[in-house]
Amino acid sequence: MTTNIILTTGLYDLIKDHLRRKRVTKDQEDILTNELRHAEQILRRDLSEDIVSVGKKVTIKELTSNEEYQLNFVSPEKAKPKKNRHSILMDEGLATIGYKKGDVVEWPTEKGTKKYEILNVETVA
Repeated sequence: MTTNIILTTGLYDLIKDHLRRKRVTKDQEDILTNELRHAEQILRRDLSEDIVSVGKKVTIKELTSNEEYQLNFVSPEKAKPKKNRHSILMDEGLATIGYKKGDVVEWPTEKGTKKYEILNVETVA
């Protein structure tokens, strides 16, 4: 698993703002605060193709239920779930942002802790 998440500066700031506005649970806040403390910030053009970020179509497997699905992550203001354009600030986005294909992450949700495996990451055209 990736030790430090990799984020663009814009996404780093977006998550910090999300935390400041108290839009997450205490457990989620603790995880995100720790990840941000150790995150590697890079320019968007230097972001590897296999890192979960805005503008990526991500195939995720929820390991408890064995459910597999694809999410197209966009910035919050461009989110349209009915068109499969999901905010990077949704649970699955916050859980996987900055991680890469092959990583497995645990994320506390209202329905208990979920374990997600990132099966594929591709750039949305």
